[in-house]
Amino acid sequence: MIQVDQLTKIYDDLSRGQFVAVDRVSFTVNRGEIFGLLGPNGAGKTTVLRILSTVLAPTSGHATVAGYDVVSDPASVRKSIGFVSNNTAIYDRMTAHELVSYFGRLHGMTSKELKPRVDLLFDQLRMNEFRDVPGGKMSTGMKQKVSIARAMVHDPPVLVFDEATLGLDVLVARNLLEVIRALRESGKCLIFSTHIMSEVQRLCDRIAIMHQGRILDIGTLDDLQARHQQDEFEELFFGLLSRFESEDENSWNQKISFDVNAPRSGGAAS
Repeated sequence: MIQVDQLTKIYDDLSRGQFVAVDRVSFTVNRGEIFGLLGPNGAGKTTVLRILSTVLAPTSGHATVAGYDVVSDPASVRKSIGFVSNNTAIYDRMTAHELVSYFGRLHGMTSKELKPRVDLLFDQLRMNEFRDVPGGKMSTGMKQKVSIARAMVHDPPVLVFDEATLGLDVLVARNLLEVIRALRESGKCLIFSTHIMSEVQRLCDRIAIMHQGRILDIGTLDDLQARHQQDEFEELFFGLLSRFESEDENSWNQKISFDVNAPRSGGAAS
């Protein structure tokens, strides 16, 4: 469903010269899989996701979403993807129902298609109790559910969650993770980006660890622990970042080898 090959994004910075935000990143994500992008703030995760959603153009490399190229066919990509972040804007004067319906119409849905789809989403996400509440009076959790519903209203095969739990209370964040698991079971292709290690451990089928624009390693939790001979994931994560920072690129590439196309095996940790 998602193919990323040697994706690179370089910015011109007046003070620093060229800044490499994403450096030759490659990975695949399959249908019915949650793929985790884990890394500290500034690792390049959001830049990758913005390229996949056609907000940014890559400097080099290629990426396809649901078979559509992000550069040559961005309209088809946008039809195939739903994007949820922690700062998606909610219009203060529109009710939850009005806003989700509005985005459905933006995706070209007819009234006949829209009504049953919106009703289904409001049932699945438990949104009926604030169906007619305007955005300006919604809690943070309500706003996040509206963001999810508006990203899902056109029933895209691919969904992206970029730091989607940031700022949520424990109960709302837990509910969001349950929704994401249900989406996987329905066959959706999902990317879950976060800097919170416990979330990827609980949720993701495969994990890519990013730092300074590079993917340092990819695999299931079991794969990563076996490859680095470390049972504690937190120690594995920080050890990987530390070794990358202390070694030159050539020696790093010789030591670390992973299969970007490897299928998931056994699912996420419980």
